[in-house]
This record gives sequence, structure tokens and C-alpha cells, in this order.
Amino acid sequence: VVAELMESFTRVFVDSVSNTFYPVPQEAIGVGSAFEGWSPREQDVVYRVLVPLNPPLGHAFHLELNSAGQMAARTFCVRVELVCTCKREQLGEKLLCFLHHSRKKLRRKQKPSLLKTLCTGSYLDVEKTSHWFCQLVRCSWLHLPESYSWHLVFQPCSRSCQFRLSKGKKSLMVEMLFGVRHGDSDIFVVSQPTEAQKGGSSTFVSSQPAEADFTASTAWPETYAVAEAKFFRHVARQVPCESLHLKCLQVFTCILRGTGFSSSTWKTVVMHVLTTVPLSRWRRREFARRLWDIMAYLRRCLQLKRLEHFVLGNERLPAEIRLPPATQRVEPLNLFEHLARDPAAHREAMRAYGQLRFR
Repeated sequence: VVAELMESFTRVFVDSVSNTFYPVPQEAIGVGSAFEGWSPREQDVVYRVLVPLNPPLGHAFHLELNSAGQMAARTFCVRVELVCTCKREQLGEKLLCFLHHSRKKLRRKQKPSLLKTLCTGSYLDVEKTSHWFCQLVRCSWLHLPESYSWHLVFQPCSRSCQFRLSKGKKSLMVEMLFGVRHGDSDIFVVSQPTEAQKGGSSTFVSSQPAEADFTASTAWPETYAVAEAKFFRHVARQVPCESLHLKCLQVFTCILRGTGFSSSTWKTVVMHVLTTVPLSRWRRREFARRLWDIMAYLRRCLQLKRLEHFVLGNERLPAEIRLPPATQRVEPLNLFEHLARDPAAHREAMRAYGQLRFR
């Protein structure tokens, strides 16, 4: 339902921005546990989609790393640059060049540039863009065939577009994130921290630094959610039992909730095990063995005080997952580095693992 809805939205979005200088929404990408297939069932599932934004004509996007950002929770600014369109004008297009026409003529004959509408200074503003995007969704909804059978209610949010769809007893919660792609890779900067960055925090094991701050209106957090979703699709095409690895992940994130380990930690561990245990061995009759493989991998990581980021620096990623050149060359990032720095946290993690094993 959500996938079909996003296709309908995309068609209307393209028409809505065709004669403006607002960002151009592209085809939405489903990300997170709901689309990967392992959401804990007793939770209220949120269907998250990422809508890539392309620059409008006469504009270009440039990603600039915030120097304060750490590798696992980096934030970027999206600098908007005006580019020359004189050649298009010479070809007969009704487009004035923002760089080479007078301000007076531009004000009289052309709509304002993106710098004048959704930017703070030279940088794309998340909150301004979110307000515009939600208005775009609101206006587009009435033109969708789904509007005749579903009821849509918006939820307040300053950095994404959230709404609930309902039809009779059916109800769906949808969050539309928007972002900018790193070149032609599967890495994006997004309006709102994604599921792994926002939720599933643990008492002592976190895959994201606690001091990460995404509150600045021009700060766009980096996300690996699209790359991870592509990895799960890659695995699903090869494992004998399509959902066994997802059932394993559900066990640890749902049944074993409250054991001190975050859902993002379990997800990282399971993804690593999928690259170390041959995919041919993920059969239904081997369910218990794979659960113990996951436990054993976590134990080794805790003993070594090292859990490597799954995307950054991972040489075992499938070739179909595209990374920016700079990301390919980085050293694997240790998500358990804080356990090495804090002996008390490491003792607590080992104690929790013992309780988890018993449970």
C-alpha cells in the first residue's frame, strides 16, 4: 500500500514543481525495519520512505562535511550554488540565467531561485524544506486515487513529513524523509535521523555517539539506511529460506527487548553474521544454530571491545552497493570503542550478555 502510494505521490510531485525552482522529488525508497521485513510486531510499525531531492534547473547541490561530525554520526550542510543556464536560453527555453541577468529582470519575469525560498544563507534549510515538502504532500493528496478510499491525518514534525492513513479498521503510520544523495552512491544526507540513529538506544551499547547533534536547521545527518536495505534485498535473493535471517533479527529485537542491547546493535551483528556464515546454511531447520552464531559473534565483539560498522570500511559488501570513494577508503569504524574506554561499561555489557545467554 505504501509503495503504491509513493508512486502516486511521485507522479504528482513532478508536475507540481515543473515550472518552479524548488527541489525536484525523485522516486521514494523504502528504508528501515518495516521495509526490510523485521519490525517487532507488537510495536506500532512506522513505514519510512526516503525521497531523494534533485536540484532544480539553474542550481547545484554540494555536500559540505561539518567538521564537528564524527564518522558514525556525521552531519553535512547542503550548499546551493547557482549555475549558468545561458546555453539553455540560447536554445529557446524560457529560462533566464540567475547569474547573467539583472535582478530587476529576474524579479519581473522569473520565479525566485531556491536560494530565496528554502535556504538560510547559501545552505538548504531542513525546516524550511520540511514545511514546503509537507505543503506539497498536502496539496498533492487530493489528486491521488488513494484519497477516495483512505483518510490522511498529518502528524506534527519539523524535519520530516509524518501522517497516518486509515481505512476502516486498517491504519498505517508513514514517515516521509527527504534527502540528497552523495554523488551516484547509496549514501544520503537526510532531513531526520533514521530509525537506527533515532531509536533502539541501549543502556550501555549504542551504535551512535550520544553527543551527535542534529538540531541545527542547516545540518543534514548522513544515513546508510538505503545501503543496508539493498543488502537485505541482496541476501533475500540467495538464502534458501527467504525470511530466516529476519526471524533471527526479530527474536533479538522483540523477544529479548530490555536486555540492554539496542536494535541497531543487533541489526549490525546479524548483517555481519550473514557475511561470515554461508548463505546456503540459512535453512529453517538450522534456526537454532544461526541464533547461537549470532550470540557467539556478539560475545567475540564484546570480548574484543570491537564491533565494526557494517558499511564503513567493510570489504565484504556486495558490489551492487555503491559507496562514495572517500567512504570506501576509510578504516573500519569501531562501534564499541566506548567499551574500550570505559571498563565499567564493558563489565556491565558482559554481565548483560551473561543474562541474555541464560534467557
